[in-house]
Amino acid sequence: MSALLELRSISCPRPEGAPIFHDISFSLNEGDILILRGRSGVGKSTLLKCIAHLNVYRGEIFYRGKAAKSYGIPAYRTHVLYVPQRPSLLPGTPRDFLASVAKFGSRRSKSKDQRAAKKGENSSDFDISECVDVGKSWGVEEELWDRNWANLSGGEAQRVVLAIAVGLDAAEVLLLDEPTSALDPVSSKSVEERLTSELRDPHSTLKGIIWITHSEEQGARVGTRFTEITPEGVRENRAATEV
Repeated sequence: MSALLELRSISCPRPEGAPIFHDISFSLNEGDILILRGRSGVGKSTLLKCIAHLNVYRGEIFYRGKAAKSYGIPAYRTHVLYVPQRPSLLPGTPRDFLASVAKFGSRRSKSKDQRAAKKGENSSDFDISECVDVGKSWGVEEELWDRNWANLSGGEAQRVVLAIAVGLDAAEVLLLDEPTSALDPVSSKSVEERLTSELRDPHSTLKGIIWITHSEEQGARVGTRFTEITPEGVRENRAATEV
């Protein structure tokens, strides 16, 4: 059985000088929460953007045994979804953003279509309330979905974007860049519990997570595998305390 996601000799070039990193190779299997560690500036966030095809890279990335580009980049990004630490400020409100996203067929998952068919619903009618409900479980009041992105605090924006990523139920792989860095410990734990629960749920689309965190405690709570980026490439660790 092939890996869910596989990186082979990934490097990210700079316009001048040595690459940001080189020879990055590892795989993500179903059920994995791979904690990606490394010193500041080593390129962890850049690597996630390479995996999401948001940055130029050299090497090969495979999703379910096929080259990522063979799916078409929009479709691939639907299945392998990057969630930034600080969401870019978008025009309008989160609800406006969801309404736009709902128009793209590539954002619908087969599991949602199957559930809609069982209920006798039109699968083209995307229900954004699922994202709102996920947000509520993390303390995001519904009125925040109608507030301009620019008027959301860092913690509010972080939870809203995560709620969208989970509520859309389209991605098999989430690429999380310090997803709880702006949250208090209680909110962070709530996010951790929901994400790990989604991963264990056989009916969930989510199958694996690559998670950047600088918190040793968080890594130990959620991680199943631990990989460190070094100047020489990557080093896989068996436990969080070895990183």
